[in-house]
Amino acid sequence: MKKFSNYMAEWLYGEDGYYTDYKQIGKEGDFYTAVSTSQFFGGCIANHIISLVDEGFLNEDALICEIGAHHGYFLADVVQFIYTLRPTLLESLEFVIIERFDALQKQQRDYFSESFGDAVHLRHYKSLDELRCKNAFFIANEIFDAFPCELYYKGDTARVDEHQIVFDTKDAWVESKAKKYHKDRGEIAVGYEEFALSMAKASDKFEFMSFDYGEMVARPDFSLRVYDKHEVIPFFDEDIQREKLFKNADITYDVTFEHVKDAYEEAGVKFIELKAQMVALVDMGILDLLELLKKNVDEKIYTQELEKAKMLIMPNFLGERFKMIKFRKD
Repeated sequence: MKKFSNYMAEWLYGEDGYYTDYKQIGKEGDFYTAVSTSQFFGGCIANHIISLVDEGFLNEDALICEIGAHHGYFLADVVQFIYTLRPTLLESLEFVIIERFDALQKQQRDYFSESFGDAVHLRHYKSLDELRCKNAFFIANEIFDAFPCELYYKGDTARVDEHQIVFDTKDAWVESKAKKYHKDRGEIAVGYEEFALSMAKASDKFEFMSFDYGEMVARPDFSLRVYDKHEVIPFFDEDIQREKLFKNADITYDVTFEHVKDAYEEAGVKFIELKAQMVALVDMGILDLLELLKKNVDEKIYTQELEKAKMLIMPNFLGERFKMIKFRKD
């Protein structure tokens, strides 16, 4: 028997866990992400980084750090657009990925080498606790939904026995979080507080931007689900085959952004805003970037990229359900 958070951690990050090696994302994988949909997601971040340099919040030698980079596509897209929009910054900015798994580090290094040769130097750290810098921009995509969680139901916390979920345990910390976020059932994320504190210690001055699905206020029911080859399987579906899916499919839940906000504020980091992904990307110049593309490529290429980019901002795809949350430490 084990706590559900330990079970989920083993599912995703344990030996042979789902995220311990490279997984295909997109049409051939289990799910889509904004990164797998369009390179203009990274382009918007690059445009935003340049604006932070221009306004003086980021130094020209700031550290640009992605957390949980998977294959490395996202940060590589950011680098490519910085090269296009402000190439001189590539000579001064530092690029870092926080990645705990050696196999994924190798994938990321190989991809950067194939993409940029010796023009861009990529550094790795296993965790934020290893990093110390003066000025940084941190970026993450779909990270908070991949933190282990506890399951809570009307005063009881779940444990796992042979892949069966049993609600019969009392946990004061879980219950306090459930009461704080007005939940009588649902997921209580584990690790937000430690993560926020590690980031606060890692850099003297930074902006952190993350994209994920969820809402500011906790939803009133369980959202835990499994993605297996684009099939969405509710975790409490009576026909679910948990033993078969364990470590072989993605498991996730909706983020309660109020919990993320509180964790960062407790660590002394200022909450800036939460907004829909479509609004955030428009604010960061996605339409201007597409117009720039239109002027420099033929109509066929432009149309293809436009259709991909639309998926980032369409309300019925990624645009509304996904949110951008932003923090700053000055």
